Amino acid sequence: MLVHGGFVDGSGWQGVYDHLTADGYRVAVVQNPTLSLAGDVAATRQVLDGLDGPAVLVGHSYGGVVVTEAGAHPNVAALAYIAAFAPDEGESVSTLIADPPPGAPVPPILPPQDGFLFLDRDRFAASFAADVPEKTAAFMADSQVPWGVEALEGAVSEPAWRTKPSWYLVATDDRMIPPPAQRAMSDRAKAVVTETPGSHAVYVSRPAVVAAVIAQAAQGAGGQA
Repeated sequence: MLVHGGFVDGSGWQGVYDHLTADGYRVAVVQNPTLSLAGDVAATRQVLDGLDGPAVLVGHSYGGVVVTEAGAHPNVAALAYIAAFAPDEGESVSTLIADPPPGAPVPPILPPQDGFLFLDRDRFAASFAADVPEKTAAFMADSQVPWGVEALEGAVSEPAWRTKPSWYLVATDDRMIPPPAQRAMSDRAKAVVTETPGSHAVYVSRPAVVAAVIAQAAQGAGGQA
């Protein structure tokens, strides 16, 4: 089950979906509305309720917060984080990005408008999708999904990575979530870590690498989840 992050929708997973389905996996994509963490967790659990077997719950970026909270669902066998936030109890995206280290890239998030956030269109490609084809990155910038401030501030209650095995893909060229932060979160979660060159949109630019990590999680969880 693939869960997208902020500013985008589930269509960005198509390349990963194609690789996984070609290898025989049953794949579901969650179209979480990104208005609030509670709403996104509810949307994810609704899809989980409809499964007839165990699943690897995969989150990109803010989607990592969603899978961390929703992952306690009994149908979840493992978690996979793709350049994602992996919060601990009481943490949110807002708290995790509150104090960036000196020299770390700062995402070009514009001031909230009516409770929603967008990335600066002109800086979107460089920050979010530097290794994505120019036309695709431009489309991603122009088709941004409003990200609710309430989602940004949603705190995790019981992190699923404490009880479920986890895998993590670090994108070493990420300018949205700094790679050192990714490594720190993956280490805390005791995740099996893979690193690859790639922007924050590594799930778009390197779908085969992402699919391979998800397949490792499925195999590590005991089969084709």
